[in-house]
Amino acid sequence: MITPNSQLVQAIGARLTGIIRTSPIHETIERIKAAKGTVLEEATARIDQAEGVRRAHALGFHHIAVSVAGFQSKTISGIRKLEGSTKLDVLIFCVCNTRVSKEDLKHIAMADVACASASKLLRAEIGKKAMFQLGVTIPVYALTEKGKRLVLAYLAESAEILVASRTSRLPYEADEKGPRLKDHPCHQKP
Repeated sequence: MITPNSQLVQAIGARLTGIIRTSPIHETIERIKAAKGTVLEEATARIDQAEGVRRAHALGFHHIAVSVAGFQSKTISGIRKLEGSTKLDVLIFCVCNTRVSKEDLKHIAMADVACASASKLLRAEIGKKAMFQLGVTIPVYALTEKGKRLVLAYLAESAEILVASRTSRLPYEADEKGPRLKDHPCHQKP
């Protein structure tokens, strides 16, 4: 979906994290269109971030934010190539990174912001390249100046009580923080 409507982005993004495939639902497509959204391909409702960036550019957008799931990390490199060959300014969020592989990391490193999810690999390799870390339990890393400015702008709008501190290295980890498996019969040792 392509839209200048931030409320539409938030409404869909908050409910559809980790979606890798969709099917066309006429009522949903009509609601998106009524809210100033463009569906990439109404007949199939396919998800293709690189094609979405191309279409957004064709629609006249020059500053584009896009989220890419970690398991589709090669798309990040493709979007950066497109950005380099045009006058686009693309801010890339890499999300849903729990099961990323070592091969994915070279592409994820090209994102502006990356969520660590529950990936120890991403924390260890991408976390140390970050310019800024937001959170400890499920850290979000700003990997570029553009990503850092976005995170700081987000924090400036927050009504929450916050603490910021310098550190000599990232990722920053705290004892007893981080994702943990819940007690469940499938996690029990025989």
